[in-house]
Amino acid sequence: MKIDFVSDVSCPWCAIGLASLETALERLGPDVPVTLHFQPFELNPQMAPEGEDTNEHIARKYGMPAEQVQKNREAIRERGAAVGFTFNMDKRSRIYNTFDAHRLLHWAEVLDEEQGTTGENALALKHAFLKAYFTDGQDPSSHDTLVRYATDAGLDGDQAREVLTSGRYTAEVREREQYYQQRGIHSVPSIIIDDKHLIQGGQPPELFEQALRQIAAHPAA
Repeated sequence: MKIDFVSDVSCPWCAIGLASLETALERLGPDVPVTLHFQPFELNPQMAPEGEDTNEHIARKYGMPAEQVQKNREAIRERGAAVGFTFNMDKRSRIYNTFDAHRLLHWAEVLDEEQGTTGENALALKHAFLKAYFTDGQDPSSHDTLVRYATDAGLDGDQAREVLTSGRYTAEVREREQYYQQRGIHSVPSIIIDDKHLIQGGQPPELFEQALRQIAAHPAA
């Protein structure tokens, strides 16, 4: 079973969705072999290099009053805790562009292909970047931050920095972004199973488990 997880590292529901999906996969066990691929999506592709205050950004983009923003943050924090992900929402004071993070995630996928691994590098890096932003309140557009967390994830820091400074994988990431946008993916997380089944949003583990069991039982459907 192939799963394409279309997401952004600055999307809280993507962190929740990934944790829920992983719980579901653990419950399925080895009887349902899965390859997990992370596909790029930028929530704020036009974001300025210095980023933007989170409250101001949400108010401008969604027209949401401060009281509702705070309620949503608490709901996200609770949902994250339920699936084992820690949101320190007060630390997430700014929103940044995430394109370079996606380039490193693409590099991690390339490493997995070269090493014959089943997505371990990309998964470790995805976890590291989500933690960097949502738990530790770090800037995911900063090359120093990205290299530090790539190293924490077990990847080579010098190679990571070379990818960032050289601009490698820019075309590849742009192509993947356009591919999914052209196929109607305009919100994340979007989880695509075997190129034909779509689950959207930070769903609970039970929903993912039920859907994956049904798909595994009827692969030709």
